[in-house]
Amino acid sequence: MTTTEDRRLPFTRPNILELAPLYDVLRREAPVVAVTTPAGDPAWLVTRFDEVKQLLGDKRFGRSHPAPEQASKINRAAVLEGPSGNYETEAADHSRMRRLLTPAFSAKRMNRLSGDVQALVDRCVDRMVAAHDTDPVVDLHALLALPMPIGVICALLGVPEEDAPLFRDLSDRMGTASGADAHAAREQFGRYVARLAEAKRANPGQDVISDLVAAQAADETFGYAEMTRLAVGLIFAGHETTVNRIGLGVLFLMTRRQHWDDLVADPSRVNATVEEIMRLGAPGDLGLLRYAHEDVSVAGVDIARGDALVLSINAANRDPGEYGAAEEFDPDRPERAHLGFGHGAHFCIGASLARVELRTVFATLARRLPDLRLAAELDELDVRTGHITGGVTTLPVTW
Repeated sequence: MTTTEDRRLPFTRPNILELAPLYDVLRREAPVVAVTTPAGDPAWLVTRFDEVKQLLGDKRFGRSHPAPEQASKINRAAVLEGPSGNYETEAADHSRMRRLLTPAFSAKRMNRLSGDVQALVDRCVDRMVAAHDTDPVVDLHALLALPMPIGVICALLGVPEEDAPLFRDLSDRMGTASGADAHAAREQFGRYVARLAEAKRANPGQDVISDLVAAQAADETFGYAEMTRLAVGLIFAGHETTVNRIGLGVLFLMTRRQHWDDLVADPSRVNATVEEIMRLGAPGDLGLLRYAHEDVSVAGVDIARGDALVLSINAANRDPGEYGAAEEFDPDRPERAHLGFGHGAHFCIGASLARVELRTVFATLARRLPDLRLAAELDELDVRTGHITGGVTTLPVTW
């Protein structure tokens, strides 16, 4: 597989709400194209909706690699950086993981959790209001977008509230393309999960770690390494994307004021608004990593067994072949489907939780702070770089 340095990821984007113009060119002219990853390895970048959706559901591609030591890597972080899982048992291991975690994200548990999410959002907004009493400019990122999702995922996992700052720090470090420190953070996270699991073994609760401990007792092949991998995935995916979608959603609505005013006037619009945030919001500049488990032809391009593919969810969700006025933020659009939560066997198991969180946040902001507005220009915002999910570091607002 050949690649060129002018197609090295990530591509430079104009601002946090727009993608690099090159994605539009590639969708039209080369929807499967050779690129170089940030780690310096070769991969295929897939940008068109049809191919991305197809590959997400194609069992000939997976997260594992037939020869992991030879696999291309996407970055130097300690999360989603390269192959994961066992090539020989990936499908069975994934099925077990879904079976273990499905009860944690059941409709019953989500309904029970929704009241807790509302209470947590209200406490965060209360702190914003209190801060506004002494300073007209408030950091929505620090007071709401960051603490709310980490609080929810810690409650779901069974992590003590006082440990939430530690979890946030470890998650941030694991997702940073810093090499040694990222992997040191993952090792520290593993040790923490082992200690927490032993505490749950002695005193189980209604939480995910307790569920995993019970699964360990029933299956001796389910060890700490796999438990840690599941916990890392949950803590990272369970709050990082929600943190960023809150920030991106606020930016979309504040810079497209009519949609915010429409939401304030009609709170029932929150569901459609959240789905459009999930479609158009683009945290991070890469995509989902998959490896070919056999030789395959995709869009006329021959993919060899073991080749890496970067599936650009961001580009697929803005494909004009799938969406009318694809680059426009429009909660009223007729096309409701998107790939923001993935597709197929790896469809995000926490999608229902993310929707509860985002709907609660935006409905509460519209109700309690209807005059909310940005206190900085879009190009003045400090964007987090060197991290696989991106996002802003601060989000100054006022009202």
